[in-house]
Amino acid sequence: MDNIGQRALIVEGGAMRGIFSCGILDHFLAQEFSPFDSFWGVSAGASNLAAYLAKMPGRNLKIYLDYSRRKEFIKPHKFLLGGNVMNLDWMWQITLVELGIDKTVLQADHRPFFLGVTRQDTGMAEYHTPTTDILVETMKASSALPILYPRGVKLNQHYYVDGGVADAIPVAEAIRRGARKIMVLRSRPASYRKPTPQLTFLLKRLLKDHPSLISPMLTRYQRYNEAIELMNNPPEGVEIIHICPPENFQLKRLSQDESSLKQAYSLGKEMGKKAISLWEKAH
Repeated sequence: MDNIGQRALIVEGGAMRGIFSCGILDHFLAQEFSPFDSFWGVSAGASNLAAYLAKMPGRNLKIYLDYSRRKEFIKPHKFLLGGNVMNLDWMWQITLVELGIDKTVLQADHRPFFLGVTRQDTGMAEYHTPTTDILVETMKASSALPILYPRGVKLNQHYYVDGGVADAIPVAEAIRRGARKIMVLRSRPASYRKPTPQLTFLLKRLLKDHPSLISPMLTRYQRYNEAIELMNNPPEGVEIIHICPPENFQLKRLSQDESSLKQAYSLGKEMGKKAISLWEKAH
């Protein structure tokens, strides 16, 4: 699927920081704003986009404020036992049963929805457009942080992990496939640049069972910062609108503070108004 239309929406991940883009997308739904030809989501961004495309406002807000804060989801003691700190299996099972996802609406929308994942045995980025039958497993794969959910998720014959490992903001890929007017929903302030990793010896040790992920994990800061540079200096004929939280945005990746999460969601809803205005003013 090399030609995907000129207007693209890209949503960054960031675990609990994704509640900011959740607020933006819920505002888009309220305004029936969806002028895009393709959609690109990574990790939490993919999950937020799925709820948006299924036209289910409030669905993912409940996940952030309720399910993600339950003791069944984050189990730090599992780290010491070599298990999964994030219980993605429980999360996806219970939210599907109790919240559902409207497959009928998803199937009726024929615009491509790309989910960024990282193949575990190569460390390379892939961009999947799954059918509704395997959408949930693909979303799980896109969110499977290698150290917190080390075994990855099997899709067809291969295992995959968090798309942010290989390509956290797939703006270059969207441009390569023909996008020329792009909106990017970020989960970090505009000035943020990913720092070089610390404790590299520990990271290598934790990934010893998946050696192909070591290099991408050590160098992902480079690709992340290159994506930001591309957004700030797009090629001729390409316009990129990036919507970022304010510079004082301090929400942590695994934040459990309800007040901070609600504030970030409300901030996202407000920024949704600005996003629509910027899009409509752009060429």
